[in-house]
Amino acid sequence: MASPKEIIQRRASRVRRQLKAVAGDRPRLSVHRSSKNIYAQVIDDAHGHTIASASTLEVDLKGKLKTGADSEAAALIGKLVAERAVKAGIKEVVFDRGAYIYHGRVKALAEAAREAGLSF
Repeated sequence: MASPKEIIQRRASRVRRQLKAVAGDRPRLSVHRSSKNIYAQVIDDAHGHTIASASTLEVDLKGKLKTGADSEAAALIGKLVAERAVKAGIKEVVFDRGAYIYHGRVKALAEAAREAGLSF
């Protein structure tokens, strides 16, 4: 029987495999959430580098947030990473939710990124 860690890795790789099939040349908006923070980055897989990133661990955000683990923080990170991506010239991405379901903090981040100018 597979361990919980292997099951999560398998789910994330399944999502990523489906994204690569439909992505074309669009970069990937990848989300990682922990119990205390949330992280987002726009990754160019063709060249293997990060175009824009944001997380709740950034110094200028620490004072604004009550906690890094709620939907309000996720929405702020989504808006911030979208603004940085648009500033870098990226408007269309594919959304990589990883092994997480599209609900709660992940959904809040995605909706805030859409409102801030990213298309996916």
